[in-house]
Amino acid sequence: MIEPEPLKTRSPLRWSDPFKVRSVWVPPLVLVTGLIVVMTLVYFGSVVNPTGHLHGLPVAVVNQDAGAGIAGQHVNFGEQIASGLIGSPAVSRRLALRHSTLAQAKHQMDLAKEYTAVVIPPGFTTNVLALAGVSRATSRPVVELLTNPRAGTLAVSLATGVLQPALSHASGAIGQRLTPLSSAHPARAAPSPVVADPVTVSVVPYRPPPSHSALGLGPFYIALLTTFCGFLGGVIVSISVDAVLGYAATELGPVWRQRQPVAISRVQTLISKWVMAAPLTVILTGLMLFTAVVILGMNSPDFLSLWLLCWFAAMVVAIGTLVLFAALGTLGQLVALLVFVYLALASSGGTVPLEALGGFFRFIANFEPLRQILVGVRAILYFGGRGAAGLTRAWVASGIGLVFWISVGVLVTTWYDHKRLYRMPPDLMRYLDRAVADYRRDQAALDDQSAQLAGDGEAAEAP
Repeated sequence: MIEPEPLKTRSPLRWSDPFKVRSVWVPPLVLVTGLIVVMTLVYFGSVVNPTGHLHGLPVAVVNQDAGAGIAGQHVNFGEQIASGLIGSPAVSRRLALRHSTLAQAKHQMDLAKEYTAVVIPPGFTTNVLALAGVSRATSRPVVELLTNPRAGTLAVSLATGVLQPALSHASGAIGQRLTPLSSAHPARAAPSPVVADPVTVSVVPYRPPPSHSALGLGPFYIALLTTFCGFLGGVIVSISVDAVLGYAATELGPVWRQRQPVAISRVQTLISKWVMAAPLTVILTGLMLFTAVVILGMNSPDFLSLWLLCWFAAMVVAIGTLVLFAALGTLGQLVALLVFVYLALASSGGTVPLEALGGFFRFIANFEPLRQILVGVRAILYFGGRGAAGLTRAWVASGIGLVFWISVGVLVTTWYDHKRLYRMPPDLMRYLDRAVADYRRDQAALDDQSAQLAGDGEAAEAP
């Protein structure tokens, strides 16, 4: 019997052989270095100088002081402070100050529309004059900074950082007017250092964040995890579906598998991935919120509403990620990373408020999904699920994003199919089909031959 000749195999490459091919090392070097530079410019560039970019941070000025009469003249130190703040270029170019009542200011804070309110209480002028011995005080002259940490802790810090020096300057200006009056009433006047700086500034949080809320950053972290659920869900779906359809190999440890490619259009492939992404994001966001709320104890007044919003937003991100993969191929992974992660982080306003970002980041905040998710999650967790606090915006923006990405995905993949830009040319597909059929026939013949040889061996051993 003639033994078949063994198949000739190529000699294995050495570790250094792949580097002789320029396409092996040049694209990773160029892409990764470019990505790192862009990431640094985008992410760190947005937060490197928040005070320098600060502009238009909304702050209310509440003057409840009615003033007082002295020597036949009406004096209103509260109005002097309020008009001085609004008229100060150092304050007005950074903060958007507006006159308000206390009720209006609290209403705006309940909608996350204002970060701080400067509250000048009733009787402020009378209490100031009492330090000079002119009148009888009812309490100390205090200006209250009513802060809104639920809208953003860093935004509150930036606002108070601008207001406190300005109020200190206003206190000194009032002290200069009090000093001559205190000289006329030395027995009843307060000590001269108090008269020179009469106003006390008190920082009082308005509705502090509840416990187990990550110091007010809970909405940001939940929104960020929601974005990751969508982005990673899209990546997993793309890899899994491509592996099942035979357009990508799967490798688990030492096991490598490659399915036979099937004939399917690009648009049909994308629709299959979208259908798979919808239930997957339900599971991912549900597990994320279960871990945060049930296991870690995060405060969540409306779990189901929060889950529904997070699922829908994550699904939109997943669909957008899959569209970028379908339109750009491998490059789509990098673009999706920039769009849904780094640009989103830089323009979310979750840590640094939008008013402290550059103009470019303020502009893209209108479109980036993380920003829209953040305001919706914050409205549910901190502001009673009010639509005006950001929940309506989150749903509308996510719905617009869904329509946008579906439209782009269908148009691009349909155009690719129309131009016959197949993922695998039909001629190559037919060649692979024949090769697979020949391989299976040869394997079946070898199996039959092995079985026959085994049967002949058993017969020869029989007595």
